[in-house]
Amino acid sequence: MSLPSNVHVSTHPSLQAKLSQLRSASASSAQVKTLVHEISLILACEAVSKAITASTGPKDSTPLGFEYDTTVISPETMCIVPILRSGLAMVEAVQTILPVAVPVHHLGMYREPSTLDPVEYYNNLPHHIPSSTSASSASSLAIVVDPVIATGGTCAAAIQTLKEWGAQRVMVLSVIGATEGILKAAQEWPAGTELWIAGVDQELTKEGMLRPGLGDVGDRLFLTIGK
Repeated sequence: MSLPSNVHVSTHPSLQAKLSQLRSASASSAQVKTLVHEISLILACEAVSKAITASTGPKDSTPLGFEYDTTVISPETMCIVPILRSGLAMVEAVQTILPVAVPVHHLGMYREPSTLDPVEYYNNLPHHIPSSTSASSASSLAIVVDPVIATGGTCAAAIQTLKEWGAQRVMVLSVIGATEGILKAAQEWPAGTELWIAGVDQELTKEGMLRPGLGDVGDRLFLTIGK
């Protein structure tokens, strides 16, 4: 099945090899954390290069006293939005790629077991409840990080939340996604959203897990398998 134009699947050889290593049930929690970070680093490098632009900034001087033009980026307001819990493992990689530190706003969502519908239980976007007296504090570019897009419900809900918050663009970074879920997320706000994925699986189990997938990345990261 072809994917829409706002979905980008990486073909980086190193990324594909690391994704294969991440699939293995024998990978330890420490290895899972490292692999998610390294995959996110490669993915963020590809995605951010298309999302920001560089321009000439104010003058500065080198240690030898030579004057030079600095480089600044736009958009000026950006934020990273990890989906709790597993999205936390991708934050450092994105911060590393960006030339300046940006705010990190957390969204907590879980899937209701019987319906697989997303339920929001935490939202720390600043002033995310609109009022007639407060100016919008939304970032121009919100970078959502979540290792797995399964049914797509959680990702779509996050995109809708950020759109309502006032973000002008949303960029989603994910290690792996199911075709069905990627399509759902990509259709939520196609004019304002880009998805960058390291790998795509074609099937979902009846429990909403990817086949062959990565298992529950949050449980693997935080040693809570079998809870």
